Amino acid sequence: MTFLPDDTYALIEASVPLLCVDFVPVRAGDAGRQVGLILRHSPFGDVWCHLGGRVQRGETIVQALRRHAEDTLSVGVAIGLNAQPDHVYEWFPPELAPSDGTAHGDDPRKHSVGLSYVVELTGQPSPRNEATDFAYFGIDNLPVPMWPG
Repeated sequence: MTFLPDDTYALIEASVPLLCVDFVPVRAGDAGRQVGLILRHSPFGDVWCHLGGRVQRGETIVQALRRHAEDTLSVGVAIGLNAQPDHVYEWFPPELAPSDGTAHGDDPRKHSVGLSYVVELTGQPSPRNEATDFAYFGIDNLPVPMWPG
C-alpha cells in the first residue's frame, strides 16, 4: 500500500469525492434487533457512529469492509464476495452541502460517497485505532451523541 504525502492527499480530498464503505453490525438481542456502533473522536467531539472508511486503490469493496472491521474491531464480517450495498449515502462539508432536500450526512473534512452495508460480525469485537469503545444498541435506544447524519 502506498501512502500519499499529507499535502497531496489534502489536495485530492478538497478536489473530488472519496469512495467509502460504511457498515453497521447487527445481531439479535433480547429485545429485538440491535446495531453495533463505535465511539470515536471526531470534529464533533466524542460521538457514536457506524464503522467504515475509504476504499483503497486496487481493493475490492468487500476487501475494504473486511480491512476496516479488522482494523477497528479485530473481527471479520460475514459477507459474500460480490455483496451489494443496502444503501448509498452522501457526506458533505457544510459549504458544499445540498440545499435542495437531498438527504446527506455532515462531514467537515470531505465530500464522500458511502456504500452502506448491514453485516454480522465474526469474532468478539475489541475496539482499537479510531474506536475507543464498541457496543450494541436497540434501534429505539440509540446512544447520544451520534455523528450528524
